[in-house]
Amino acid sequence: MEFKYVIVGAGLAGLTMAERIANVWNEKVLVIEKRNHIGGNIYDSYNEDGILIHNYGPHIFHTKSEKVYQYLSEFTQWNDFWHRVLTYVDGNLVPMPITVETINKLYNLNLNVFEVEEFLHKQAEDIEEIKTSKDVALSKVGQDIYEKIFESYTKKQWGIDPAELDTSVISRIPIRLNRDTRYFADPYQGMPKHGYTKMCENMAKSKNIKIMLNTDYKEVIDDIKYDTLIYTGPTDYFYDYKHGKLSYRSINFEFETYDMDEFQEAPVVNYPNDYDYTRITEFKKLTWQEHKKTTICKEFPCAEGEPYYPFPTKDCKAQFSLYQEEMDKESKVIFIGRLAEYRYYNMDAVVERALDIFEQMDNK
Repeated sequence: MEFKYVIVGAGLAGLTMAERIANVWNEKVLVIEKRNHIGGNIYDSYNEDGILIHNYGPHIFHTKSEKVYQYLSEFTQWNDFWHRVLTYVDGNLVPMPITVETINKLYNLNLNVFEVEEFLHKQAEDIEEIKTSKDVALSKVGQDIYEKIFESYTKKQWGIDPAELDTSVISRIPIRLNRDTRYFADPYQGMPKHGYTKMCENMAKSKNIKIMLNTDYKEVIDDIKYDTLIYTGPTDYFYDYKHGKLSYRSINFEFETYDMDEFQEAPVVNYPNDYDYTRITEFKKLTWQEHKKTTICKEFPCAEGEPYYPFPTKDCKAQFSLYQEEMDKESKVIFIGRLAEYRYYNMDAVVERALDIFEQMDNK
């Protein structure tokens, strides 16, 4: 077989690169995917009751980038969806992220915007050097809110204390001194009208794109002649674990279907302190599907399984830097995406990264 471009992985990074190469350059491209479907972790499907579920947990599209939004809009229409999350604390459901409404519900107060700012300022601890996720939380909201909302949730999610985690983990969670209870404040937000899988199928429609599913690229790559390999899989696997296996956090998803119209108040409810799971998602509230039944998903973080979240610790970053040195020497391989770059990417950031890399290749 001969292809100028071979892409390993049919997630968002791989499909964006494939779509651009096929449609802008009119080049043939082979995509090799180990799973039995395209779309990576944004894959969605209809379960046996006919309810559209997100097979790898909830994915909500949001971005500040008009370029990314316009690009994906070529492949899907959008439901104008504004995500809202509730967190179960002390027997009450409070809005997440932290807003004026959260503080008032948490402490049974009636503070205005300015009073909440003063309240949080008094709670916050003066930390000389912010080194960890625990430091970030304590410096913003203080000990009590840290314990109520962040500490146990983070321990469940990562399996270690927030004091051992990089600042990036809790820094991603916004704190707003207003009454905006939307989870994301980005100007472009929505859910693909017909689902993520349909969007991905539209991205891969070109006759120039050939996709091999259920295939480990290492089993076939020696039989393929190519100029450039675009790799979106785990970097440690690419190098046969030469510098050891990189650490990831995984999740077990448990799906339950109930003969009722509604299970919970919000699309996603977090459980920082109660139960073994971190959150429950109710899919109909994401997709706007009308159905007499409803399907939920409970998430149980775990150490073994599919690699979902790169481990944000100094030791893990140091280990990956050894792989990075190897990657920098490659002349025929482009590494892109969450697994290949060993970093957490939101969907929009993955697409933007792929578009930027394609533009760099286009300008050479």
